[in-house]
Amino acid sequence: MVDDARPAWTWKLASVGGIGIYVHASFALLLAWVAMRHFGGGGGTRAAAGGLALILAVFGIIVLHELGHAFAARMYGIRTRSITLLPIGGVAALERMPEKPSQELVVALAGPAVNVVLAFGLAALAVAMGQVPELARVDVVTTPLLQKLVLVNVSLAVFNLIPAFPMDGGRALRALLALKLPRVRATEVAVAIGHAFALFFGFVGLAYSPMLALVAVFVWMGASQELSMVRLQSVLSAVPVARATITQFRTLAPTDPLSIAVEEIVAGTQHDFPVVAGEEVVGVLTRADVVRGLSTLGATSAVEGSMHRTFETATPDEPLERAMPRLNVADPAPLMVVAGGRLFGMLTAENLTELLTMLEAARHAPLKRA
Repeated sequence: MVDDARPAWTWKLASVGGIGIYVHASFALLLAWVAMRHFGGGGGTRAAAGGLALILAVFGIIVLHELGHAFAARMYGIRTRSITLLPIGGVAALERMPEKPSQELVVALAGPAVNVVLAFGLAALAVAMGQVPELARVDVVTTPLLQKLVLVNVSLAVFNLIPAFPMDGGRALRALLALKLPRVRATEVAVAIGHAFALFFGFVGLAYSPMLALVAVFVWMGASQELSMVRLQSVLSAVPVARATITQFRTLAPTDPLSIAVEEIVAGTQHDFPVVAGEEVVGVLTRADVVRGLSTLGATSAVEGSMHRTFETATPDEPLERAMPRLNVADPAPLMVVAGGRLFGMLTAENLTELLTMLEAARHAPLKRA
């Protein structure tokens, strides 16, 4: 889907199965720190090269871990926008999590399962090469790389299975709780446990490991954000798309000049335009498309030369909860709301935010006394 939507401050390394693999700029700092630590420890260039080889292999394993989540989600029709490598690990940007607890359990456990398979495979290869893995006696410098990678996979599997939501183990816990509890309540319990682990990680991290303290911050923030999202989804599940749809707007024809869109943008508040041929929506022209078209093609060029030819759609009676993931933040084109094959309106992120603001204000309105 959104493989072209590049996460901020990243470089694209590759694409696997249509999923873009990106590395965050801060990753370079980690590589520099590893190289300097090994070089300064007396090992010289060879030690630095070995340290870099290990860290690159570890992050290769992390990519495979995240691909496990991505391909498991794909079985349920859920796309993955990207996988981003950060100094503290990897993040698979799934379009959404499965609604069914059994499916979420599969997706959550798929990553650690990849590490278990890799651990057994690498251990078997080590034995075949005459190396007996001794996980309790691994040395960062002297132990062969193959044996280190066995320990890395075991460690990743065990650490990720800690029930600290939103880590894999926490998501698995939420899925199991959701078999008996409503999804919002199951998330609240999982988040409370995740916050408890975050506090524990934080105290231990401050005393022994700054990296663990950083993980604690991400666990706490991630759990809180996920709880807010689940509560929002619960509210939006009962609200149809039509409630947030813009129904008063200007449409453009494919042959109209970009200058018309410029006039509309300057004169009013509309920044996105459905492009319609007859009664069929054939494209979407966003403000960014207009700016790009003006700079490359000119104001007299036809709209069809600058518009999005592929776009997402929704129906007026569809729950907003289901339509919301299709509003791509990185490429904010509106959803075309179509009823009976004809254009009904547009759903934009801004209008959805306006509706949520109104719903929240109404929820806190004082009750009238008789």
